[in-house]
Amino acid sequence: MLPTFLIPRSSSADGMPRIPRVRLVAVIRALLAVLATGAAATAFAQNARVGAWATAPQAVAQHPAAPSFNRAPAVGGRTVRQIIYPTLSGNEVRVRFSNAYGTGPLVIERASLAVVLRGAAVDAASLRAMTFGGQTMARIAPGAVLESDPLPLAVRAGTPLAVSLFTREARPPTTWHKIAQETAFLSGAGDFVDVAQASAYRTRFTNTLWLAGVSVVPERPAQAIVAIGDSITDGMHSTLNANRRWPDALARRLENAGRSDIAVLNLGISGNRLLHDSACYGERLVARFRRDALEQPGVRTVIVQIGINDINFGYVPPHAGLDCDVPHAIVTAPEMIAGYQSLIAAARSRHVRILGTTIPPGKLPPEREAVREAVNHWVRTSGAFDGVIDFDVSLRDPTQPTRMLPRLDSGDGTHPSDAGYAAMADAVPLSLLLGAAK
Repeated sequence: MLPTFLIPRSSSADGMPRIPRVRLVAVIRALLAVLATGAAATAFAQNARVGAWATAPQAVAQHPAAPSFNRAPAVGGRTVRQIIYPTLSGNEVRVRFSNAYGTGPLVIERASLAVVLRGAAVDAASLRAMTFGGQTMARIAPGAVLESDPLPLAVRAGTPLAVSLFTREARPPTTWHKIAQETAFLSGAGDFVDVAQASAYRTRFTNTLWLAGVSVVPERPAQAIVAIGDSITDGMHSTLNANRRWPDALARRLENAGRSDIAVLNLGISGNRLLHDSACYGERLVARFRRDALEQPGVRTVIVQIGINDINFGYVPPHAGLDCDVPHAIVTAPEMIAGYQSLIAAARSRHVRILGTTIPPGKLPPEREAVREAVNHWVRTSGAFDGVIDFDVSLRDPTQPTRMLPRLDSGDGTHPSDAGYAAMADAVPLSLLLGAAK
């Protein structure tokens, strides 16, 4: 129906409406505008930005007695080169940096993105200088994030990228992802952002500094799955530089099933809890869930895997110095269930599907095992989640259900081996993931 102001008011002798030339031109213009708007909306839907890689920022523990593994490397006046593996192909890349836990502004003097050849070596022809609002320097306020301008680079899922940045920041980093399961590189003194050779980067470390995400414009409509949780999602004890975490294996399953339109983003934090913050293990999941899961570009489904640390840490004796397990709170199954319900409510408010997972076996004493079993029973039977993935069944030893099957256990009774992480990925029904009926 035409808008009222375009309906003609006069008629010809045969009673049919007569549209004056001026009014007819207006009608045609209005219809063209409607068609253009529809075309623009379609183009926007087809070119919506989607996360291709992400990690969860966390605070560096600030304590004079912090051991070396809880201290970030000194990077002032040097160049950091960090390696990431995107799980979605696309173009027009944006890189996101976080100063979420900064005590002052973070100034990145220069930064670049490039395709990795091997180790710290990159393809010189692929090097792209980043800009931020048209400027090569970025200033990120405390608590803030900043994305680069779009970069013209073809990204391919599974092909590693190097994000290099040079900063004169003299203070040690206060925002990082502690356990990256990926080697990063640090140069000697100077700006080596545009250097392709690996020889400039002789120091190695295994944290992620300030880097929070990479997004692309996919070649066809795509979506992201966020896997969020604790060290079991973060990939603790998986093989370094091998991408053997369960979200990595899930991304490969989806690709093999022909679903190249789905990215898998890993927002796990080792040591993370559902209900309590930690100086070492990040904000509680109920607090970071919106930022780390629901605000990822293109997210349509979230898989929640968490709980074993909530059950365990209350029983760890307090100690002097940096006590990462503070608060030593003993939690109950109803308290944990209430935490899950808050995540579900947050996801539903954003129209994001949320899948729950059972807590894997952890060789727990009877009183803690009772909490795990009660929570798992609720996850399986309550119908509160949009779907359930049974990691407990996929990992447990049938002859000793409170323990992992030995070949799936990394050796500590809590974290899976590479084979265990693969079994977790295999336990995810692909039919649950965004209509992937495979």
